[in-house]
Formats: sequence, C-alpha cells, structure tokens
Amino acid sequence: MDKVVIIAEAGVNHNGDIRLAKKLIDAAASAKVDYVKFQTFKAEEIALKSAKKATYQIENTKNDDSHYEMLKKLEINDQMHLDLMAYCTEKGISFLSSAFSVRSQQYLDSLALPIIKIPSGEITNFPLLKEISLSNKTVYLSTGMATIKEINAAMNVLCSNKLTRDKITLLHCNTEYPTPYKDVNLKAMLKLQKTFDVAVGYSDHTLGIEVPIAAVALGAKVIEKHFTLDKTMQGPDHIASLDPEELKQMVKLIRNTEFAVSGNGEKTPSKSEIKNILIARKSICIVKDITTGTIITNNHLGSLRPGNGISPMEWETIIGKKVNKNLSKGHQLSREDFE
Repeated sequence: MDKVVIIAEAGVNHNGDIRLAKKLIDAAASAKVDYVKFQTFKAEEIALKSAKKATYQIENTKNDDSHYEMLKKLEINDQMHLDLMAYCTEKGISFLSSAFSVRSQQYLDSLALPIIKIPSGEITNFPLLKEISLSNKTVYLSTGMATIKEINAAMNVLCSNKLTRDKITLLHCNTEYPTPYKDVNLKAMLKLQKTFDVAVGYSDHTLGIEVPIAAVALGAKVIEKHFTLDKTMQGPDHIASLDPEELKQMVKLIRNTEFAVSGNGEKTPSKSEIKNILIARKSICIVKDITTGTIITNNHLGSLRPGNGISPMEWETIIGKKVNKNLSKGHQLSREDFE
C-alpha cells in the first residue's frame, strides 16, 4: 500500500521568528507527518511596494503594513534555511519549502530538496515553471484559482525540458483562507486526474480536518494542510490553520482512511470477519414441539443463531418434508431429522 504523503504547511506561520519555526517543526514531527514545509521568497521578487493585501490578509494581520511590508517581515534568510533543515534532521522529519521566484527556486535546488512544491499563485509564472522544467524531481503543483486551460498551459511549460508528466502530482486547491465548505468542490480533483492522467492530491484551506479525510477517500495521494501553534496569533494564515492537536488527529484519520480504501475491490469475507460468520448468521430451527411423522410447514420453523445448521436460504426446500422423530421447540434441524 502506497502511503498518502502528508505535508504540514508551516508556511509563514513562524512570523519571521526562527524559535517559533522550530516549535512548528516540533509539532509537525510529533504529529508524524511526512514533511514540514516553509516558504522561500524575497519580498522584492514577489510584489511591488504598491501591491495590495488580500481581504483575508488585512483581516488577519490587523495592522497597516502594506503587502510588501508584510512579506518582508515573513522572509527566512539563507542561514535560517540551513538551521531549519538541520533541526528537521535532528527531529526525524523532512524539510520542504515553496519558491516564489526563479532565484528562490535555484536556491532551494542548491539545498538538494527531494520535492518541488509550486504554490497556486505561481501557476502562471512562466519563468519559474520554465526553471522547474529543467529538473526531473517530483513536483507538486497546487491549482487554486486555476482553470483547466491554465493548468494545461502550466503542464506544457513544466514538461518542455527534462521534467516528465509522471513526476507531477496536481493538487486541487481553493485559494481562500479559510475556504467555505460550499466552495471546496472535491470532485474537481477527480476531474484533474481524468483530464491529465496524473496522480492527484489536495491542498486544504478549510477550518476543519474532514475535507482532507474525504479527499483521501476519493483517491488523493498527497495532502497539504496549514498548521500553527496558536490560531489567534497575528499573521495572514494562522486563522485557517490547524493547531498541533488537530494536526495529530488529521494524520491519524488519514492513516485510518488509507487503510480503509486500500482493499483489492473484491467482495469476499475478510480474514478478520470469517470467524463471525457462524455467530452472526442463523440456522433453521423448530419453534414448537412436533411428533414423528409431522409434515413441516412455515408455522413449525424459525431462524435462530448460530449459523452452523441448515441455512434459512434453504427454507423452501424444508417445507413439506416429514420428520422421523419427535422434535422439541428450539431444536436446530439437520438432514438426519427427515425421512
């Protein structure tokens, strides 16, 4: 059974503080996720100083910082990257990060990370996609806000050099924080799988854990979910993130769900339930005292546990038979009871 890859998205929930970032790694390791992911960027490579914040960013940051100023405070420098990677190794968890520019992607490539994660907002960033096409690493592409046409265009750029389609997993996503349940549209994940014939997953921004579980049940191979140490902290993504205990619960339920959907698809008794067949099923029994020579009718018969006698599915074959001995109420019929 292939395990679902679970990415705990620390993102920018470290608020620019490496001590907080390390506590996030602690929480992710404790939850037993596969990867903890941060974000690699320089504010000047993402946004103009005149760029506006999204509504959710204004509501969640509760200050007058511009979009650029907000990003500047959330950068992690080269030394922080190295320190966080080393700390992940110490804690037994794998480090990932998303790049938001060509230069940032080149830096992450220099760190030899095993997976490239493309954020939803970069799906139309041709230079970044072209840079990633030169690699043949595993690529997870988030598709929030995108149309099928835009995803197809991105796929064409990604596969224009060394990168092959079988290395790409498309993550269905909705880029609203938090995402209203009515806008999740999980069926779109199946549309991506059918349209592009690649593995699919789900990057979640809803408030709970039920949607990622449902995505796994539908066939998601990768789950990404934001988490934080405290949802009340000031910052753009904290409110739409899981707390550490919720992250643990999500991981547990995903692992349970992947077992539940991993069967061979054949409808046969499982090893665990075979022992219960005779206990749960019934046999044909006599429900009143009868004497030798009695012709069996419906009024004489009942279905009672255990199921180690004549199956009630043979009911009609018993009607009209003559018994060869006196039988007491509660007697379980056998073939030897008839002439």
